[in-house]
Amino acid sequence: MNLFADIRSLVITSLDAMVAEGALPEGLSFANVAVEPPRDALHGDMATNAAMVLAKPAKSNPRAIAQALADKLAADPWIDSVDVAGPGFINLRLNASVWTGLVETILDQDTFGQSTLGAGKKVNVEYVSANPTGPMHVGHTRGAVFGDALASLLDYAGYDVTREYYINDGGGQVDTLARSVFERYREANGLSPEIAEGLYPGDYLVPVGEALKEKYGDSLIGKPESEWLADFRVFSTDAMMDMIRDDLKMLGVEMDNFFSEKALYDTGLIESAIAELKDKGLIYRGTLEPPKGQMPEDWEPREQTLFKSTEHGDDVDRAIQKSDGAWTYFAPDIAYHYDKVQRGFDEIIDIFGADHGGYVKRMKAAVSALSDGKVACDIKLVQLVKLFKDGKEFKMSKRAGTFVTLRDVVEQVGADVTRFVMLTRKNDASLDFDFDKVLEQSKDNPVFYVQYAHARVQSVLRKAADAGVDLTNTPKFDDPAEITLARKLADWPRQVEIAAKSHEPHRIAFYLYELASDFHALWNKGNDKPELRFLQDDLAASSAKIALPRAVAVVISAGLGILGVTPAQEMR
Repeated sequence: MNLFADIRSLVITSLDAMVAEGALPEGLSFANVAVEPPRDALHGDMATNAAMVLAKPAKSNPRAIAQALADKLAADPWIDSVDVAGPGFINLRLNASVWTGLVETILDQDTFGQSTLGAGKKVNVEYVSANPTGPMHVGHTRGAVFGDALASLLDYAGYDVTREYYINDGGGQVDTLARSVFERYREANGLSPEIAEGLYPGDYLVPVGEALKEKYGDSLIGKPESEWLADFRVFSTDAMMDMIRDDLKMLGVEMDNFFSEKALYDTGLIESAIAELKDKGLIYRGTLEPPKGQMPEDWEPREQTLFKSTEHGDDVDRAIQKSDGAWTYFAPDIAYHYDKVQRGFDEIIDIFGADHGGYVKRMKAAVSALSDGKVACDIKLVQLVKLFKDGKEFKMSKRAGTFVTLRDVVEQVGADVTRFVMLTRKNDASLDFDFDKVLEQSKDNPVFYVQYAHARVQSVLRKAADAGVDLTNTPKFDDPAEITLARKLADWPRQVEIAAKSHEPHRIAFYLYELASDFHALWNKGNDKPELRFLQDDLAASSAKIALPRAVAVVISAGLGILGVTPAQEMR
């Protein structure tokens, strides 16, 4: 049940009737007709812009359209009253039976809020994709939470979602990892490690060195790189990916697929992707302009193989092959996305760190070119996280070397708190993570406030069970605060679709906070008005009063499920 969609259907039916009667011209598009909550709740339960958006194409006065539409809507049993305001806005008040029916529906169905918006379209959400050179840090944490919540949101909205991790194991950073591990291998054999500048210094590599000692003993000590580098690359990458999988599991993140960059090399995938672009006339030999801004001293024009990305929305064409024949970093990225297109995804979503802003247009151009514009590509940038404790910026993790790890954060506050807080800001806004505030039990802490609402309902239900209250799904409303809460529940399916369309899972966290606020307001009102309390002396009255908070718990649980947070049964 999507009450806003149902009322919009009622509006569209009324508009169709007006066209049939000649009150509106034929051929009008109703695509921009919306039904939304009014800006001021005092104006009604819902509002429609129908008259405003149709006035110009209908060549009619919006107020006249609004009044004619209002007359038709007022005849429907769901509508209690209709008010035409200003130049032609229409405010609606729904019959009380609609709100009781809404609560009954929430309690009767397990699928309230779920949507068919996605219609089974295949979506690939690629996120985290941290270099396999060490444990995940706090920046990766935010990207992991955002990507995982977005994947869950799209799944909830009816998409066929694949969660994917791209293992960057084809670049020079993995050689650096292997050399760093070799020093830990030497250390395991009783020698002093020589952690030169540019190597990874973290103690997390010590166990890897010890494992290599168990495998090779001291047989590789003093041997040239050519005898151990390749094996150490594979061994070290596997060890780091095991660590990353453990970190993700600690956060409640599980991937459907891990895609190795190495699989793109020496398999013909890069060549096939570039050949596809060449067949489309998008590959040529040319010379790029110098970088904007200050001219580098060592810059000189070189003829390279270029992708004509400007034909697909990019600012400049991009090099895919250097003058010496080596592929640029962009070439395997093209091939990877070519593979996604070949796998039949209808939409591709990449979650990148804030430092990857320069990749957005080029990757969108590549996907557009490879799919002839048939596959949508959205790239979300996740901004940095600043950690605070005791009012000061917080840094720790000697084990990691120079950064705070995901494990550091989760061990201090838990996965649920970490995930919820990471979604209290839009992905492209910076986030301050204060260890003290995220554990604070107050209204100012959104994760506590939402969890407290759910825990309060569970407490009421336990007491109701002890008192022998028979739970039915028929609510009884006696106060505007109850209607306010029901209105917020009605907005849940709409918010799911808005968040899914915009790829913004933080909207779910915001909605849950607002729902919790309305619930707590009703709870507090019951302190002054006993007749509003969920538990009454009369068992039948209790049964009717408990229906609304039960519905609240259903929606909070669903919303927290999208965010990957376990609903609290009690607060401690």
